Amino acid sequence: MAILDKMMLSRRQVLGLGTAAVASLGLAACGGSSTPAADSGSAAGSAAEEPAVSIDTAAFDALVAGGATAADDVISASEWAQKVKDAGKLRVGCVSTSELFSQLNEVDGHYRGFDAGLWQLLARYITGDDQAFEPTTVTSSTRESVLQNDDVDVVFATYSINDERKEVISFAGPYYVSQYGVMVKADSGISSLDDLKGKKVAAQSGSNGPELVEQYLPDAELQEMNTDEEIVTALDQGRIDAYAVNTDIILGSVLKNPGKYAMLEETFGPEDPYGIGLPKDSDGVQFVNDWLKGIEDDGTWAELWKVTLGEDTVPAEPPAIGA
Repeated sequence: MAILDKMMLSRRQVLGLGTAAVASLGLAACGGSSTPAADSGSAAGSAAEEPAVSIDTAAFDALVAGGATAADDVISASEWAQKVKDAGKLRVGCVSTSELFSQLNEVDGHYRGFDAGLWQLLARYITGDDQAFEPTTVTSSTRESVLQNDDVDVVFATYSINDERKEVISFAGPYYVSQYGVMVKADSGISSLDDLKGKKVAAQSGSNGPELVEQYLPDAELQEMNTDEEIVTALDQGRIDAYAVNTDIILGSVLKNPGKYAMLEETFGPEDPYGIGLPKDSDGVQFVNDWLKGIEDDGTWAELWKVTLGEDTVPAEPPAIGA
């Protein structure tokens, strides 16, 4: 079953997001409300241009600035948290170009998005300042190494939990569950996974993508590339036909570029829980899990999702922590 079925936004609605349907999603980020998009019936819709969806920066900034702060005894009970507190900043492994999840605004220098909001809330919880963080850009291939080398305290980067990674690092969470999907150009004529036979399908090296493409799309021609930006550029230039990646990343690209991209209706592979990367066997896992449960229970998690990806795309509930 596709993970998007668990979201208020149906797969059929996501299917047409590459079209003018974006305008009728009623995302909180747009500052308005309306009815959901009608069933488009195909993956590649009209190329009508609509304003790109963007995060409501004022609402985002107010939310993270109003986050809870931990008592001193809660901090001191965790060696990991005390280290962050003593340093006066949270060192974060992150990305800067993930639409609606972690985007660096070049104008004001602020990171915004669902993942970015989470680490800023965590920074505030520990230090009292939501901007007391030091970002380090990571890729799918470097997320473990920055933790192993003590270059960062934590990694927020749509980071899939799997057994191989758990051999070298630890995870808090999960805080969200995704699944793999396929992004194509809106005018590609590709409307199903079957249409990918003989097509060039790219996935990020170091992610689950290459293995999943080989397993579920065996008749496609796999192309491995290092970064999201590299793959999207290749798609724009026609050097590849499709991009296999987590549905939330596709959703961000489609919403940000209405009329340019579309997501196929079918998803594939196992459900993909996203975790918060921490050093191996760190007591920060329990600390972060406790914090995460707190923001889920008090509604902050849901409010952050609404501000960044929109009220219509809020999952019915966050996943069970530690699952």
